[in-house]
Amino acid sequence: MSANALRFADRPLRMLVHPQDGPVLVVGMGVTGCAVARALAKRGHKSVMADDRPAAAARTVAEAGLDAAEVHDSADAALLRSLVTAAAAVVPAPGVPPHHPCYSLADAAGVPVVSELDLAAQWDSRPVAAVTGTNGKTTVTTLTERMLNRSGISAVGAGNTDIALVDAIDEDVETFVVEASSFRLHRTRLFAPAVAVWLNVAPDHLDWHPDLDDYAASKARIWANQGPDDVAVVPYDDPAIEPWTAGLTARRVTFVTTGALDAPADVRYETGMLTAYGSPLVDAAELPRKRPHDLSNAAAAAAVALEMGASAGAVTAELRSFSGLPHRVAFVGRVGDVTFHDDSKATAPHATVAALTGFSAAVLIAGGRNKGLDLGDLAQVWPHVRGVVAIGEAADEVMKCFSRQAQRSLELCRADSMPKAVELAYRMAQPVGDVVLSPGCASFDWYSNYRERGHHFIAAVSDLRARQAELDAGEGR
Repeated sequence: MSANALRFADRPLRMLVHPQDGPVLVVGMGVTGCAVARALAKRGHKSVMADDRPAAAARTVAEAGLDAAEVHDSADAALLRSLVTAAAAVVPAPGVPPHHPCYSLADAAGVPVVSELDLAAQWDSRPVAAVTGTNGKTTVTTLTERMLNRSGISAVGAGNTDIALVDAIDEDVETFVVEASSFRLHRTRLFAPAVAVWLNVAPDHLDWHPDLDDYAASKARIWANQGPDDVAVVPYDDPAIEPWTAGLTARRVTFVTTGALDAPADVRYETGMLTAYGSPLVDAAELPRKRPHDLSNAAAAAAVALEMGASAGAVTAELRSFSGLPHRVAFVGRVGDVTFHDDSKATAPHATVAALTGFSAAVLIAGGRNKGLDLGDLAQVWPHVRGVVAIGEAADEVMKCFSRQAQRSLELCRADSMPKAVELAYRMAQPVGDVVLSPGCASFDWYSNYRERGHHFIAAVSDLRARQAELDAGEGR
């Protein structure tokens, strides 16, 4: 195990693109695209901005405080071709899918496609911890960042968070903890984290990736540029991830997952105690969050933080105090003897299955916009639920998933709004039980993002509580 101080030296910088090489084409002017354009300008690069919806993107660019340069229409094939061929490099934003023509045009013209993570790597040599996985990325990133800061190692989280890494490197800190999605990792060339963990993998984002193999290959790039002095944190005996570890050059550290909490990993649970390299850290009974996926996240974060130099005491203190993040199986409140939980962040079936494993007879609210995934996997939660309320565009698919169980003991219905879903779930859960919003789908049919969906769920629960209080008061008169 590493000493209780940051032990990784600054890396030698390598350059993919120089200011004198010519303009850099940034495609996709959302939060990350704007951050990239801003970072390029600070370092003397000329950037050309493009977006498939240029009018809306121009407003975003103006709100981001960038110079009012033209945002070109990247949906115009001829224009895009001319922009690519004139560029020194193309930087697609994470949301630009690999089938977008900017990739093939760049490859054909011999113009390098550069990720935001690579730009940060060519400009900054401080050590980075990186976290990828289908589920748990934000939680493990947050835990690791807090563990490092508690240890006196200044760290800031970046990537899939509210701050892009190219913005974060302007911070006066010692290190960064990067939440690295498959989108961000897809074309990385330089990004080489000092410590990198791949938490888990299950079908997701198949509306962006052509298939599951491409999705997993993008995740595996988190280890691709590591050297022998770096650390790859690997889930113990995970058959889906193990094949991707064959070419590891980094030192390998293992942590336990939900299916094998007592397995002989470097960071594991022994008789309920989280241990690291044989030394006890914290009793699982002391953790505010102790469902199976919470225990796995705690083990992964401990492994990453300790390898980055965090102290065991800081890791223990953070785990004892961490009560979770919003919209991730977060306690919402009670109406009578029914407890409500917000897991709106669960936008794929695998996340819903992980969340419901911690319940025995819950009522599940599921559905939304399918991301090209097989929702049939939702049926795995059947032993943990007694009712399902289907919502959104995928309601028919959700109903179909559970139709066989509905012929036996499972209640199944559909709701055309979140307040109605909450009301129906409450009735199913009577007299005592749990209701879990864990959609297994994206939110974009009814909402602009999963946060808005979660907030509407919370508001609907609050309204239900108020109505029930009025009814109870009336009956008492």
